[in-house]
Amino acid sequence: MQIVAFILINTGPGKAWDVSEAVSKMEGVKIAYAVTGPFDVIAYADVADIDAPKDLITKIHNIKGTQRTQTAISVQGLKPESMFS
Repeated sequence: MQIVAFILINTGPGKAWDVSEAVSKMEGVKIAYAVTGPFDVIAYADVADIDAPKDLITKIHNIKGTQRTQTAISVQGLKPESMFS
């Protein structure tokens, strides 16, 4: 079963670009954005099982500049045809 996770990352000052670049290269991460707002980076991950996000988050915490994360695991996904056609 595929697990979709949105990982919300807070970084130290000036570290959002570096962290988003490093996260985007990790296995399972489909895309990572440096963003404005209460989080500095938001990553979208599609992983093989429920244990994989834990391993991914541990790796993210080891990136220099990462301060903390929050993770939202998807319980349902909808794909409007007009959005991805």
